[in-house]
Amino acid sequence: MASRTNTLTKKDVARRVAETMGEPIYRCEPWVVAVVDALGDLMMQADPEVRIELRDFGVFEVKRTRAKPKARNPKTNETVFIPSRRKTHFKPSKRLKEVLQQPLHDLRYEIPQGSADFEPASS
Repeated sequence: MASRTNTLTKKDVARRVAETMGEPIYRCEPWVVAVVDALGDLMMQADPEVRIELRDFGVFEVKRTRAKPKARNPKTNETVFIPSRRKTHFKPSKRLKEVLQQPLHDLRYEIPQGSADFEPASS
């Protein structure tokens, strides 16, 4: 059975900010909520595209997609038209990308069974 991914919330982010700033969480949580809400609002108000760059973290983008006049519904095999819309994209900063691209083996994490670099434990 696959293990469940650890999910962090705004409260967890506020807790980390409080630890970093040496402040109680009740002082930091409104600021974290305000920043997350502001980012969401800026992305929703994109007209129709926007790029939000946070140095040393990454870039959030809202991009346009092209219409797809000949997409196919796999259940009915019917040809359908999909109008152009907006989508989100996140590109991590160079620093964040370098950390995330380190092999799991080097970081001493468990390699998922079935992965190309999985090596069964030897007895």
